[in-house]
Amino acid sequence: MSNALDAAGPQAAWIGQLWWLMLWLCVFVFVAVMAALGWALCRSRRASGSARRKLGSGPDAAKALAPDPLPAAGAERQLRLSVGGAIGLSSLLLAGLLAASVLTDYALAHLPLHDALSIRVTAHQWWWEVVYDDPRPDRVFTTANELVIPVGRPVVITLQADDVIHSFWVPNLHGKKDLIPGRIAKIQLRADREGMYVGRCAEYCGLQHAFMAYDVVAVTADRFAAWTEHQRTSAPEPQGAAALRGRELFLTGSCMLCHAIQGTSANARRAPDLTHFASRAHIAAGRLANTPEALAKWIEDPQKIKPGVNMPSHFLPADDLAGLVAYLGTLR
Repeated sequence: MSNALDAAGPQAAWIGQLWWLMLWLCVFVFVAVMAALGWALCRSRRASGSARRKLGSGPDAAKALAPDPLPAAGAERQLRLSVGGAIGLSSLLLAGLLAASVLTDYALAHLPLHDALSIRVTAHQWWWEVVYDDPRPDRVFTTANELVIPVGRPVVITLQADDVIHSFWVPNLHGKKDLIPGRIAKIQLRADREGMYVGRCAEYCGLQHAFMAYDVVAVTADRFAAWTEHQRTSAPEPQGAAALRGRELFLTGSCMLCHAIQGTSANARRAPDLTHFASRAHIAAGRLANTPEALAKWIEDPQKIKPGVNMPSHFLPADDLAGLVAYLGTLR
């Protein structure tokens, strides 16, 4: 997992600068307040000790050491100057933070969007549907829980929620953006270097909120072009008896009631599109690595791994489970 403060794009860099500015100003204020408090306590203790040494002990000394409800005129003037100076400095620091925040918002809203890539992301409990738009409808394709983007190219992501409030957050690339049912939101970002960046839902959305992640993979323009062309192709034909048996089970069982695999009769949209499922690094919205062993456990009993998820358990015979895993492993 990458460091959340390691900015990989201009939006995250602006937000990071604002964060560090606020952090160090708050550290300065805290240190200044603690220093003033310590100085006041030490001064009061020294004055009290000096007065006791001069007056000695006894009832008269205790009466003489009682605090004066009305401070001397000079002390009161000094107190007013100190409080006024502190108020002025605090107001100046707050105004500076306000100006820095406004400048950051302005910078985020005015970054260039020439030749921007358009992606639609819909949040579900608890996974992400990702649609790559194109002026030609036949070139639009769907994937899930993974965004592949080209390095150096702006990306405009249209966000919506299918059920409850979610929040889209890739800390290395941008700040948080809420997804509210019935409303459309947009966020712009750009990755300036290759890498895989972890995105998460940042708004509590139910039992499996903690396991609603996605990968943002930034690649070169050539690799991105090759990836998009491959994503537009249908699922490959399975090879071998186990994979063929797995496809038969998929298309005749309950799997096709929720999932889609392009090039087959499975066209449902209630769960992630699996056309090129095997090429993804994770399954179950980041809950597990995409390995045959993890996939078998997920198919057999997803409620054990991610309680509350909409996918039902499938306690299949060992040969059928192996065949289904083999078929899904061919979907690259």
